[in-house]
Amino acid sequence: MPLDKITFTGHGGDALAARFDRPDGATKAVALFAHCFTCSKDIAAARRIAARLAGLGIAVLRFDFTGLGHSQGEFANTHFSSNVADLVAAARHLEGLGQPPALLIGHSLGGAAVLAAAADIPSAKAVVTIGAPADPGHVIHNFGCKIDEIREAGSAQVSLAGRPFTIRREFIEDISAARLTPAIAGLKRALLVLHAPGDQTVGIENAGEIFGAARHPKSFVTLDNADHLLSRGEDAEYAAEVIAAWSRRYLDLRDDPARPGAPEGIVRASEADPAGFLQDVEAGPKHHLLADEPTAYGGTDAGPSPYQFLSAGLGACTSMTVRMYARRKGWPLEHISVDVSHGKIHAQDCADCPEKNAKIDVFQRTIRLDGPLDADQRAKLMQIADRCPVHRTMEGEIKVETVMAEA
Repeated sequence: MPLDKITFTGHGGDALAARFDRPDGATKAVALFAHCFTCSKDIAAARRIAARLAGLGIAVLRFDFTGLGHSQGEFANTHFSSNVADLVAAARHLEGLGQPPALLIGHSLGGAAVLAAAADIPSAKAVVTIGAPADPGHVIHNFGCKIDEIREAGSAQVSLAGRPFTIRREFIEDISAARLTPAIAGLKRALLVLHAPGDQTVGIENAGEIFGAARHPKSFVTLDNADHLLSRGEDAEYAAEVIAAWSRRYLDLRDDPARPGAPEGIVRASEADPAGFLQDVEAGPKHHLLADEPTAYGGTDAGPSPYQFLSAGLGACTSMTVRMYARRKGWPLEHISVDVSHGKIHAQDCADCPEKNAKIDVFQRTIRLDGPLDADQRAKLMQIADRCPVHRTMEGEIKVETVMAEA
């Protein structure tokens, strides 16, 4: 997926570094991602979530707050209010590019920041928090015994995640004065709260406070045994999948234009895991599926295999074709199910195969017809099953045209 490096001006005039993860095809929506306290845009969770959302057609801008990562400015001069202002500046930069953010995502203190910034980002239709504190002042506990020194001396050096940061009195005063409850109550946007019950950094009670203060529409999804930073890849990927599925209800997702002769539009398979076989499969703006291989073949079994998708197409088309005929005839077909299995056999075991020295693919189809049908009706419906368009396509001449997309 394309990844653009972007620089824009932050709240204090400093150049802030950003990455814009874009889909392979048309951008269906744009999201703005705020990272956790003293983290950066390149933290593993941010990278994974942005990549997965881009695979689902949602472009994601993630940036370093002033004084962090590759952004300019002094971290010591920043505070919670400046983070909120940086978010608004990022949203305005996206607006200037003609891609205003419809989705705001914040991780940890970044979650508190997107809640506070949403009122100043009119394009935002939905907000997602991940492990966010209900009170921004929650981060003060990270300063431990240095709090008194900061208040008395005006500043002190604090070690956070093994790195030294200068924290000033203004930071403590600003974040202590921040109140999220009014912002949450007046959010006027759909809200998704993601939190892990075992989060040792920001307790699960914070999710309850945020959820309780918000008005509908609102949703809460547990991240089970994930840690605060979503350091495991599967946890970050799960969060991305939940965000994508949930946000479809609230975002106006644009679809790729259909090609002439392809009225159903484009089906895109996009690699989700370069180390394995997991694929994001998009069929228009509303349908997202996962494709994978079984664990025995090096996959993670997170979705059907390609041959299972092919079998599903044959089974679904068969059922639809039979139902359509029975409905037109007024026959008492109460229910139909189609089992499809795929395998390979030697051609010499196939009476109708011209080449006897190769292996061929065989799709075995078992059709169940429920209802008070007579023998003639059942026989006719079985004949109709062979008229399924997908069946005819699979047994007919197929041509696959392959072209290389422009770089």
